[in-house]
Amino acid sequence: MPLEMNRDVFITCAITGSGSTQDRSPHVPRSPQQIADSAIAAAKAGAAVVHCHVRDPETGVPSRRLDLYREVTDRIRDADVDVVLNLTAGMGGDIVFGGVEAPLPVAEGTDMVGATERVAHIAECLPEICTLDCGTMNFAEADYVMTNTPGMLRAMGQMMTDLGVKPEIEAFDTGHLWFAKQLVKEGVLEPNALVQLCMGVPWGAPDDLNTFMAMVNNVPDDWTFSAFALGRNEMAYVAASVLAGGNVRVGLEDNLWLEKGVLAENWQLVERAGNIIENMGARVIGPQEVREKLGLVKRTPVAK
Repeated sequence: MPLEMNRDVFITCAITGSGSTQDRSPHVPRSPQQIADSAIAAAKAGAAVVHCHVRDPETGVPSRRLDLYREVTDRIRDADVDVVLNLTAGMGGDIVFGGVEAPLPVAEGTDMVGATERVAHIAECLPEICTLDCGTMNFAEADYVMTNTPGMLRAMGQMMTDLGVKPEIEAFDTGHLWFAKQLVKEGVLEPNALVQLCMGVPWGAPDDLNTFMAMVNNVPDDWTFSAFALGRNEMAYVAASVLAGGNVRVGLEDNLWLEKGVLAENWQLVERAGNIIENMGARVIGPQEVREKLGLVKRTPVAK
C-alpha cells in the first residue's frame, strides 16, 4: 500500500514503565510526585498523552497499588497544563516459571490476579485511555510470560468499554492485531479503535521496517495507530511512524538515552520527537485535538 504521511501527529510519553530500569538512570521516576512531575514536564514539552505506571516509592519496583495511582492522577489533573491521561492495565498477568525441569510451582515475581483487580485502578481513577495488551507473550527473561488469555482480554476489554475508558490496544505482534479485530467484531471494543504498535520488544515483533509495515498494514483504515521502538531506534521510529501515517511514543519506559553517554529526561525525549515531526513538515497536536480525534471525554475520578 502507498504511504500516506500523517500531517497531524500526537506524541505519547511513556513516563516510567514496569521494567527493571529504576537503578539504571537517576531520571526514572519512582514516587507518585516524581512520576507526576515528569509527566507534567513532558506535557509542557509537547506530549499530548502521558502513559503512566506506578512504582514502589522506596524500591522503584513496579506496583499496582491503588493509592499510588490515585496520587499520580490527582497530581496530573491538578497541574497547570492539560494532558490526556493514559494508565497501564498491563500488570497482574505475570507468570515466572520455576525453570525448564521444574516449571511448577511458579517462582517469585509471579503476579496473577483476576480481571476486576487488574482494572481496579482504572475504575478508581477513570483515565481517558488505558492499555490492553492484546496477547500472551514470552519476554526477554528466560522463564517469564506476560499472560493475557482471550477470556481475560474479553473481560477486561468489556470492563474498560463499560467504564467509558478508551482501550489503547498494545500489539506486540500481528496475532495481537488479529485478536483485537475480533474484539471489535464481537462488540467488546468500539470500532474506532486505538492501537500502539510495540516494536523491538523481545520476543515480539522485531523493529525492522518490513515487520513494521506488516503491522501497519494489519491496522484497519478507521483505527488510529501509534508506534514506538526500544532503545537506540526510538527516534528513528518517530520518523517511521509519521511517514507510515501514525503517531509516536517516546519516553523512559522505552529508552533511557538522549545520545551516547547522555541519560535522558522524559521532556527531552518529547522535545526531540517534536523537532523530528516538525522538520518532516508535520504538526504536533495538543490534548484537546486528541480528545476530538479519539472521542475522549476528560473526567475526574468518581467521588468516594
